[in-house]
Amino acid sequence: MTFLNDELKVFTDLYLIFILAYAVLIMSSYLILAYLSTKELRNYLKKNSFTDYDVLLTSDFAPSLSLIAPAYNEGFTIEENVKSLLSLNYNNYQVIVVNDGSKDNSLEILIKTYDLVIKEFDIHSKIETKKIRGIYVSKNAAYKKLVVVDKENGGKADALNVGLNIAQNPYVVCIDVDCILDKDALLKLAKPFLESFGKRVIATGGVVRIANQCIIKNGRLVEVNIPDIMLPRIQVLEYLRAFLLGRMAWSRLDGLLLISGAFGAFDKEIALLAGGYNTKTVGEDMELVVRMRRYMLENKIPYTVSYIPDPLCWTEAPEDFNIFKKQRSRWMRGTIETLDLHKKMFLNPKYKLLGIISIPYWTFFEFLAPAIEFIGLVLTLIFIVFGFLNWHFFFLLLMFVYFFAVMFSVIALCSEELTYHKYPKQADFFKLLLAAFIEPFYFHPLTIYSALVGYKEKIMGTKGWGEMTRKGFNKKE
Repeated sequence: MTFLNDELKVFTDLYLIFILAYAVLIMSSYLILAYLSTKELRNYLKKNSFTDYDVLLTSDFAPSLSLIAPAYNEGFTIEENVKSLLSLNYNNYQVIVVNDGSKDNSLEILIKTYDLVIKEFDIHSKIETKKIRGIYVSKNAAYKKLVVVDKENGGKADALNVGLNIAQNPYVVCIDVDCILDKDALLKLAKPFLESFGKRVIATGGVVRIANQCIIKNGRLVEVNIPDIMLPRIQVLEYLRAFLLGRMAWSRLDGLLLISGAFGAFDKEIALLAGGYNTKTVGEDMELVVRMRRYMLENKIPYTVSYIPDPLCWTEAPEDFNIFKKQRSRWMRGTIETLDLHKKMFLNPKYKLLGIISIPYWTFFEFLAPAIEFIGLVLTLIFIVFGFLNWHFFFLLLMFVYFFAVMFSVIALCSEELTYHKYPKQADFFKLLLAAFIEPFYFHPLTIYSALVGYKEKIMGTKGWGEMTRKGFNKKE
């Protein structure tokens, strides 16, 4: 019996060492990404500090863009959002709103607000999609840029493919219709396509921020506020970390795998050659970027994927846990599906940095991390019950992980303060600082639970997005 106890204690110590090693590895990767992001952000700000976007606005070389905005049951926000899209600072662009078989009054609101009528359109479908029921344009010349497509429900990816088929311009900007864009968003997003030398820019992403509690007027964000509710407030911090300290680094390495489905621009020709959006995955945004990059690598075409650190897009974050859980479990399912579809790239030198670093990183630190944390929690509880836990080592590890998590959030918050400073009120800074200390106990367990639900849904064969109810933006003046 004593021998068995000794063996279990050795196993316990080895387990704690493994958890420590994994924690150190993931934290080291975060610090390296933060360092690279800081350098890239500094270079970007220096390079673009004297950029006159009015020159690009009037330039004949400015690329023509087609904005594709899928809409499903977006009646609460669709009027404000389409106003936002139609009033952007850009000359040559069209707005394609794809009503994906909404069950609410989204289409009726659009028809009434923008004076729409059905028009015959010559469509050369390169991607097979669900049936189109009608294409609408406005009788009002003020809305000549607007095209509304009404189609049978087929999911977001299918709606985006309809937009790709209809788009008349060489570059498409795919956005969520519930987003509010900065007035210069298209000018900044189009700039990398003009600056490409030797390498073809196949996609460009922008920063997404949380709009909850912000004041929106006539499709414009007029006042930035921090959400009063803790769940979306912590998501503000999460988005700062992801976009300022994560994607900037991957952009510098040219290993970016994800351009947010909420706001990203793509070379339409390459998107079509790669096959468009995959309707069999709920992570269509990530999967398309990986497939486009894979297409370029396999065909030995020099290319790059760019990223803009400017806060260009504002979206509504879930305030209800059930909606949050659906969103995050869907993100996990999308990650699993993308990694599975492109498992050939894993540690494959043929795919260069993507195969050697990017795909393994997402596998070990995005896909497997929630499972490792959950297994670790279960084993810890078992060790506590049987009295084998080294409490001194355990508490040191716990405090180490906690203070690192807080420190990393503070780094992201300070990066925001020193660069774009979108939250000018001193009270807002302290609200976010308080959220950084609360997050590991409140928000992180929710994300782990949601990821585990995603695992379960994937194993059970769950399909589709699920209902994502919107509350609408705050329009107080």
